[in-house]
Parts: sequence; structure tokens; C-alpha cells
Amino acid sequence: MEKLRLNTRNWLHLRTNALNNSPASTTETAVQYILDSRASQFTVQVFSGGLFSAFGHNPTIAIREFSGELQVNLDEPERSSLKLTVNPSALVVKDDISDKDRREIERVMRDEILETERFPEIVYECSNVSANKAGESQYTVTLNGELSMHGVSREQIVPARAVFTGDSLRAFGTFSLRQTDYELKLASVAGGALKVKDELKGSFNILARKKE
Repeated sequence: MEKLRLNTRNWLHLRTNALNNSPASTTETAVQYILDSRASQFTVQVFSGGLFSAFGHNPTIAIREFSGELQVNLDEPERSSLKLTVNPSALVVKDDISDKDRREIERVMRDEILETERFPEIVYECSNVSANKAGESQYTVTLNGELSMHGVSREQIVPARAVFTGDSLRAFGTFSLRQTDYELKLASVAGGALKVKDELKGSFNILARKKE
């Protein structure tokens, strides 16, 4: 009986040491960052056909209202993660066009294409990350995540470059997607003068601050 108790104590001691010496969990080693939309730039370039295309008019849509957080693990970058949420009702046209055309484009985008009352959020989630050091506190990153928009979820790869400075990081890059992949209608506005092509090109320069 005494031998059994000794064996039990030894097993518990070994088990405790194994747990103490095991790699730290993602939660323990990751640093959390909160996205700062006010200090960021996030746009989508729309490529147009129709009459406007002759003047090289490709509307730029500003994504002004978004939020999200990053879990960054520099020791094991593949265990980092991101969740980004966009309010599609707040998308606006940046270009210098007439107020009438601006209102019409934004109305069609909001009510007829994105149908924001039915689908009030656009969400990008990623927990599959690869990263390579590109310099002092700089990394080239590839996010292999899922974009959910207009009731459809699809894989979306986003390449980026991340720069760490003190308690913040800045990530910037570009990506492309097709509207029809998300069952979005290709718009025609201004009496057919502006016909939208399928491909969109996103561009971002996003600041994230370390959570206190």
C-alpha cells in the first residue's frame, strides 16, 4: 500500500513538471492588438465600364467604420489570429463627383448590392497565418482566412507587410476579390453611365494598438 502511494506521488510530480515545462498556450504568449480605424486607411477600388470608363473614372470606396482585434504570437506566427468587422452601411465614395451621383452610387451600393438591412456586417476571420521576418521589427505576412459578406463565406488570401513600433503595429497591403463570388449584383447607375466590373481591389494601411 505504501508503495502504491509513493508511485502515485511520483506520477503526480512527473505530471506537474510536464505541464509546467510544456509550451505556453496561444493566450499566454500572444499579444492582443485593437484596430484603430481613425488612424487607418482602408479603401476598395471599383473598376467601371460604360461611359465613365472612357474618362478613366474608377470610383474609390472608403471603408470608414470597422473594428477588430489581432492576437499576435511572434514566436509562433502561425498561431496568430485576426477578426475584422466592417459596417457596410457606412461605405462612402471618395471621388470628386457631383453630390447627385455620389448619393446615387452610395444608395445603390447600400440598398441594391450589399443589401445592408439584411446583411449588416462584413466579417473577415483568420487563424491561418504565415510570416517571414523582412527586417528589424518587420514581417511579410500571408493571411489565409474566411470572408463573410452578403450571406456568403469564402476563403480569402490577404498578403500584407507588418511593422511593429513600440506598442503599436501597422499592416499594409492589397488584395482582390470578385463580387459574383459573394452573389453581389454588378451595378449599373447614372442611367447606365457607370457599369461596375466584377473585380474589386482592396487597399489597406491599418494601425493597431496594443491592448492595455
